[in-house]
Amino acid sequence: MHRQIAVLAAAGALAAPAAAQAHVTLQPKTAQAGSFTVLDVRVPNERNQTSTVKVDVQFPAGFASVSYQPIPGWKVKVITTKLATPVQTDDGPITEAVSRMIWTGSRSAGGKIAPGQFMDFPISVQVPGKAGDVLTFKALQTYSNGEIVRWIGAADADQPAPTIDVTAGPLPAATNAAAPAATRTVVEKQSANDTLAIIALVVGLLGLAAGGGGLLVARRTQGGQRTSHGA
Repeated sequence: MHRQIAVLAAAGALAAPAAAQAHVTLQPKTAQAGSFTVLDVRVPNERNQTSTVKVDVQFPAGFASVSYQPIPGWKVKVITTKLATPVQTDDGPITEAVSRMIWTGSRSAGGKIAPGQFMDFPISVQVPGKAGDVLTFKALQTYSNGEIVRWIGAADADQPAPTIDVTAGPLPAATNAAAPAATRTVVEKQSANDTLAIIALVVGLLGLAAGGGGLLVARRTQGGQRTSHGA
């Protein structure tokens, strides 16, 4: 009897971590501030006899640029809210941000997440905020029997909300300004070296010309001396 209890307890301990991981999450867990990236809303089915047929995700503030990947069997409804301050882009101002996205499965085979399965709902976004921020996406998961699981709690809750950690974005372009300056210094040094080489060449040519002139005068002098001796 004691041995059976120990075996059951061990089995329960092994199953607990697996159950704890069966949450609605966002993948990957981190994203760079200001970057354009693809996030997957990962939805596992936690029930043995019913399927997931609807996923409702609430976005934190600041998601002015969002698009979704179509998934066969699922319809998507995008809900937006007006921005207090429009976001200026190369294509013009953005006046609305996405506040919710709702995926609803159809009655086709692909419009559900069956027991033992999970599904990714990819979204392309520009990540708002700054390094160190934690962005929270509250989610509602609806099953075919009408049950709704609310993934809206804190990180240590039984039903935690999906989150991503914002990391530092790429360095601004101004940070790389030192590279052209270094290049200019090298070019200036090279130009100075070229100038010195040209001056040295000119001096050498002048010296050669002077030497040649002296040799010519010497030959003429010697020729004159020979002529006078002959006379």
